[in-house]
Amino acid sequence: MKNFFNGIKNYFKEFGTAVAKGDFWTKSSLLIMGMGYFGRGQIIKGILMTLIEIGVILFTALFSLPYLAKFGTLGTVQREEVFDAATMTKTVNDYDNSLLILLFSVVGILVLVAFVLLYINNIKKAYELQALKENGKHINSFVEDVKSLFNGNFHITLLTLPAIGVLVFTIVPLIFMICVAFTNYDKAHQPPTYLFTWVGLQNFKTLFTNSITVSFGYAFARILAWTLIWAVLATFTTYIGGILLAKFINNERTKCKKLWRTLFVVTIAIPQFVTLLLINKMFSDNGIVNGLMNQWGVVDAFKEVGIIAQGQNGIPFLSQPGWAHVMIILINIWVGVPYQMLVATGILMNIPNDQLESAKIDGATEFQIFWKITMPYMLFITGPSLITSIVSNINNFNVIYLLTNGYTTPNPTMANSQAKEIDLLVTWLFTLTNDNSNFKMASVIGICVFIISAAITLIGFTNMIKGDKEEEFQ
Repeated sequence: MKNFFNGIKNYFKEFGTAVAKGDFWTKSSLLIMGMGYFGRGQIIKGILMTLIEIGVILFTALFSLPYLAKFGTLGTVQREEVFDAATMTKTVNDYDNSLLILLFSVVGILVLVAFVLLYINNIKKAYELQALKENGKHINSFVEDVKSLFNGNFHITLLTLPAIGVLVFTIVPLIFMICVAFTNYDKAHQPPTYLFTWVGLQNFKTLFTNSITVSFGYAFARILAWTLIWAVLATFTTYIGGILLAKFINNERTKCKKLWRTLFVVTIAIPQFVTLLLINKMFSDNGIVNGLMNQWGVVDAFKEVGIIAQGQNGIPFLSQPGWAHVMIILINIWVGVPYQMLVATGILMNIPNDQLESAKIDGATEFQIFWKITMPYMLFITGPSLITSIVSNINNFNVIYLLTNGYTTPNPTMANSQAKEIDLLVTWLFTLTNDNSNFKMASVIGICVFIISAAITLIGFTNMIKGDKEEEFQ
């Protein structure tokens, strides 16, 4: 963190130095961005920078500024239809659209921020060119700069398009979502018919509030707990299961290794959503599994011992909270273990044989070898992947949604918040958005998911870097 702030400090310090010590051409770049290049003979780059400056000014003045002017209120003129008796037609007034005002304001602000950074870099570059000329060093022509983008600066060329993609498809939606969390954008405030406005921290207060009419706090606590439990269990059950399966298949005493490996790999060839939808139908209350359970008398036996209620016609594999939680974990093991098995197979083949042989000579059991050598080595190699898997499972929409599609909560307090016991934060977010148009609370939950995922990632990778002991496995 200290290095981060020092970097920012040095960045602006270099800019200040360029402004203070710059010559006429460098200082002229403060007004016209291309002047620093014109003065050093880089005419084409000077024209491009000037055109960019003009383009940003026109974009801001003609497009962004009208929206930015309304950013503080998100609009004041509501859509109205007026009947014109003279023409016998309905006319619509010049109304505001809160959604467009917010979106285009965010875009306009990001454009200005990007321009400011480009502006500062331009001044610093002009000062660098000044220093090169004063020292009698060569200044690249435009053609030489273009060639460098495919040679020494090829990394810049490769990263430019992905960086733009991240900005457009990740940063802009993220900032927009954060802004929505501070508004009252919901079903009752749908633009363009109705406007929505800023409400400050009210939505965050609602998320942690319990009352007769508001139960988001209760739902959030239960869903957060299940999300974290699911993320840990889903990650480590498939992880350990994949390692054990790989150990079994690659064991020297195992016969028909290729057959076993093929059987499990085939499960990967089937799209996961197809498998999950099929399992959902098989384990539904009226599915084939419950049909067999009724035929074999298992359902009646469960009723007699009180495992299921007397009025139920089948085992509620995916229709009651406790049963559904267990089934989701078990099914995830089935669909996730083959992937981990393939990863583990490749890693196990690279464990140093001298360590394994030495352990056997010293009298170590199979379990001791697994626990003391295999697992530390696996954790060392797959640590980053393990952290990524935990974050991915926090956001694992498909497994939860496809398995429990049609689930109805028996808890009225949960239903009051449009939530279900088997929801993850991300599926709850989807329900609020898609089914209830409660965009404000969905955005707040989205921020919470982001904070949790970022915290796990940062803590995990920080500790991993601190505990890097590569030499132990050499």
